[in-house]
Amino acid sequence: MSRDRAVDALRAYAIGGVVLGHWLVTGLVLTGDGGLHQASPLTALPGLAPLTWALQTLGLFFFTAGFGSTRSLARHRGGAGGWLARRLRRLLLPTVALLGVGAAVLLAATVAGTSDDTLTVALRLAISPLWFLVPLVFLVAVTSPLRAAVRRWGVARCVAPAVAAVAAVDLAVRLLPAGTDVPPVTVLAAWAVPYLLGVAHADGQLDGRRAAGMVAGGGAVALGALLALGYPVSAVGVPGAGVSNLNPPSLLAVALAVTQVGLGLLARPALERLLDRPLPGRAATEVNRQAVRIYLWHQPVLVAVTALTARSGLTLPGLHTPPDGPGWVLARLCWLPLLAAVLVTVVRTGQPRARRHPGGGGVAGRSAECVRPIPRVYDHRRSGPPDLQEVIAVRDSDPPSRGRADGQPR
Repeated sequence: MSRDRAVDALRAYAIGGVVLGHWLVTGLVLTGDGGLHQASPLTALPGLAPLTWALQTLGLFFFTAGFGSTRSLARHRGGAGGWLARRLRRLLLPTVALLGVGAAVLLAATVAGTSDDTLTVALRLAISPLWFLVPLVFLVAVTSPLRAAVRRWGVARCVAPAVAAVAAVDLAVRLLPAGTDVPPVTVLAAWAVPYLLGVAHADGQLDGRRAAGMVAGGGAVALGALLALGYPVSAVGVPGAGVSNLNPPSLLAVALAVTQVGLGLLARPALERLLDRPLPGRAATEVNRQAVRIYLWHQPVLVAVTALTARSGLTLPGLHTPPDGPGWVLARLCWLPLLAAVLVTVVRTGQPRARRHPGGGGVAGRSAECVRPIPRVYDHRRSGPPDLQEVIAVRDSDPPSRGRADGQPR
């Protein structure tokens, strides 16, 4: 009852953007020996790069994580250690489950004679999404001092050091010789910016259209300036490109995250109206409940569907063919419903079903605050116009009062 529906909508959009983005830019090409190798449609279709701005939504993911962690910490009545343990358990247990199941599947695939190329692609795509755990776990762990810092100095002063660190690494990547190893400090610094915006929003510092407009406008201006300076247009990595905006995260990734957060805050009224509808509201609730599992399993699902269908001996367009033209994109769009159905099945597998009361009532685990008791009401007269009746509410445990209310002798 205390959830922010607009933030829930942004989190659902963020997870959906990540899943769709990966499914649309990850091509798995079937080779002559039955193996799979990875390719990207952005290599052959660079004109699709601006679309990645709508699908690269990791900034919104960290923004909603900062908002949710701050709100959860504020409501927690115990020690900070207990809150952190519960918060991290929600992140790490699905990860352990993924690693366990993935190891068993890879072992079975190896025994079944799956090609090394396919095993390499499967392992890389299954493990690659886990990078987000490092910055997210750290940021969740320091939510309390970050909240105190934002309250004391304001969000602008708090994000400035992180932006400066990203800018320094960007400059080093462009000045140092190719192949020089740069410390991955931007993996934490870049995503700390939207996380801090989420912390500030949870404390009410970004309320109102003026604040949201300033965030969106500032991010948009920064995007335009960075593109003018020669930053790549694509918000994700493109195979063969010399510089990536995502590995490591660049200033353009930060500016895109800030712009998305500002636009999301501006769209708050529309998002709240959308989630007031039954179907979008239920869908957003389910996605928020399973957000971590959806993120972890969407790439293994893509590999599994592609590898299993390849055993049929057919080369299916959009699934096994090279991503070299618009036809591949259209064919891949046709496969999305199947991939989504498999992902939903995998995510729901092993989840406990809601228990109901023996009498057919609501869910047994529902909080008592969500169920309002129905008071027993008695009126002192049995007849007369309804608008003139006097209503007296009494307790069932007070028989004399009930007798007076019924107009009967004590």
